[in-house]
Amino acid sequence: MKTSIVIIDDHQLFREGVKKILEFEPIFDVVAEGDDGCEAMSLVETHRPDVVIMDINMPQVNGVEATRLLIERYPDMKIIILSIHDDENYVTHALQTGAQGYLLKEMDADALVEAVKVVADGGSYLHPKITHNLVKEYRRIAIEQMTERESSLYIPEIRKPLHLLTRRECEVLQLLADGQSNRGIGETLFISEKTVKNHVSNILQKMNVNDRTQAVISAIKNGWVEVK
Repeated sequence: MKTSIVIIDDHQLFREGVKKILEFEPIFDVVAEGDDGCEAMSLVETHRPDVVIMDINMPQVNGVEATRLLIERYPDMKIIILSIHDDENYVTHALQTGAQGYLLKEMDADALVEAVKVVADGGSYLHPKITHNLVKEYRRIAIEQMTERESSLYIPEIRKPLHLLTRRECEVLQLLADGQSNRGIGETLFISEKTVKNHVSNILQKMNVNDRTQAVISAIKNGWVEVK
């Protein structure tokens, strides 16, 4: 069965671009479009989509408020926020409201498609840049919680998980933690995006996690990657 999608964004050209990218995928079906949070409510009521892609900045009812209202009415609704903001406060607010994904509008087509697939399957997806920022914040808080003496002596020891991953997969995992997209990882390692996707899929399976964000956070906790 196809994944049904509703797109809510008040910029028509951007909305049409998102729709065209998604319609290239035979497993997706864009069933409706809207340009405001109020319209999102009625479109979801009518179409009951699998995934809603929601702009964060819109007139009348913004994306975060619309997400809150939708989750209250439909607790299992899967929503991906689109935003130009990579500030932690925006991300945290959106996720606390109930969104399962957060994408920056600078995303590439692959990131959009991957995000919809992951969220539709019940996972969460953050733009790679957002993941990197959250990981840095996680490490900062962890160090601050140490005593001043411990902190001054703290030197993170990076232990590559060669018992679990291949050397190439370790390299890919580090680049995920660096906030690289699949395309960026491919360019850095001089491999194709398809090969990168295969490596990422293997990493998720071996680490027993559902998405890239969980993989990076787990790797940070285990000291497998360096936060730059």
